[in-house]
Amino acid sequence: MSTETQAAAAASPTVQTGRPEDRVKIFDTTLRDGEQSPGCSMNLQEKLRVASVLEELGVDIIEAGFPIASNGDFEAVHEVAKLVKKSQVAGLARATKKDIDRAWEALKPAASPRIHTFISTSPLHMKYKLQMEPAKVYQAVIDSVTHARKLCGDVEWSAEDGTRTEHDFLCRCVEAAIKAGASTINIPDTVGYTVPEEIFALFQMLRNRVPNIDKAVLSAHNHNDLGLGVANSLAAFRGGARQVECTINGIGERAGNAAMEEIVMALRVRHDAMPFWTGVDSTKITKASRLLSSITGFSVQPNKAIVGANAFAHESGIHQDGMLKNAATYEIMTPESVGLTKSSLVLGKHSGRHAFKTKLESLGYSLGDNQLNDAFARFKELADAKKDVFDEDLVALVDDEVTRVNDHVRFQAMRILCGTKGPQTCDLDLEVEGKRRSAHATGNGPIDAAFNAIHLIYPHDAALQLYQVHAVTGGTDAQAEVTVRLEENGKTVMGQGADHDTLVASVRAYVNALNKLIVKRARTAPDDVAEAMRA
Repeated sequence: MSTETQAAAAASPTVQTGRPEDRVKIFDTTLRDGEQSPGCSMNLQEKLRVASVLEELGVDIIEAGFPIASNGDFEAVHEVAKLVKKSQVAGLARATKKDIDRAWEALKPAASPRIHTFISTSPLHMKYKLQMEPAKVYQAVIDSVTHARKLCGDVEWSAEDGTRTEHDFLCRCVEAAIKAGASTINIPDTVGYTVPEEIFALFQMLRNRVPNIDKAVLSAHNHNDLGLGVANSLAAFRGGARQVECTINGIGERAGNAAMEEIVMALRVRHDAMPFWTGVDSTKITKASRLLSSITGFSVQPNKAIVGANAFAHESGIHQDGMLKNAATYEIMTPESVGLTKSSLVLGKHSGRHAFKTKLESLGYSLGDNQLNDAFARFKELADAKKDVFDEDLVALVDDEVTRVNDHVRFQAMRILCGTKGPQTCDLDLEVEGKRRSAHATGNGPIDAAFNAIHLIYPHDAALQLYQVHAVTGGTDAQAEVTVRLEENGKTVMGQGADHDTLVASVRAYVNALNKLIVKRARTAPDDVAEAMRA
């Protein structure tokens, strides 16, 4: 790729265009497959925030959940269906009438609904998981798609474990699903087993052997167990796929899914090698990534492609020299193309509310009056305590504030006594269901004392499984961002908190996780879905 071509790619519009036949639909399954990551459950308000950002990004289809799984999942799909107007909204259903009916009930308010039904087709899954003969699976494909099509004008069918399915049987099932009314055929690499050459050949085979394949859009859904999720997705496009199922930050079960941001930017930057394009506005990518990270507590690794903290960082002297002469020497895309603004001091303790609000809007945040007032008060505290206030500090502060809109338990105040002579003590004030409560506790260290105080104010049986701290920016006055993971009776949640005081950030993170646990206690999945098949 020439320097001129790289420069053109870096300066190209944030939303691509091209030949209609090369358009790839983005099917985002962050709210469904992504939420299946251990400890990654989101409450209703968090799902609605993510759905709004996905629509703003320009994704074509938002898979909002698995309605039969629980009342919480049903409600989430139903509310997302009411909220989203531009993107399609999909609900997942197994190949049963009960699942499909439930999905349709949840999707009814959607401006453009889609039922996504699936069943396993590989010999391994059919024998050991479904315990069904191929003939019965084949009939289930026909029956499920036929029923879904009677309810909804847009039906997608998935062959779970499709990349390990015998080709003859896969072709028969695909042909039958299309004949029954499916307009999208998804071939998942459910366990992340295939390699690019194989998936390219698989999609080519389907195009050549299935007689009615021209009546449906082929879709790829690649897991990342071997780190090949994105590579396999790109290979599937070359093989004929024109939809890809992916997630923000690549979250998902086990090693996750193909990362949406990596697919979008690969097609944008290397359009010369891959003439495919999407309708995603790339400048919204960083905002979506940060939002999801703040909600789930899953921090993005620093060297993560596109959205990692080091993705546009240069420390080597040789690299820095090249960057100063021409950014294209070491950057194949601009930070601005993915919505990243360069970190610089733009606000301080003398800045006013209007300047603060304007800066937040430039970073992609629009807060209500109450949220803005709370965030501004915390900004003033931060500006008094911290020499330099960077964009990253504001993002961490606002994300921390916004995620606490409907909390049952809220942090109020804390005083810690610590040092070499113990025991360490904590005096803590929390607001529980609108009432202020206080506690004094001791512990083996300040963090232990603080968490013990939380236990006294709000007794619970959750066990702390993870405690992690990282600095938002550089310097000894850097704002700390803390992640904790709590587990109670098999339920796992992640919490995150940010503050210039690491101890305060720790309590905020613990309280955030506790609030998620309170919500999750009310969410119980039916027994028959505990081992639900996942496409």
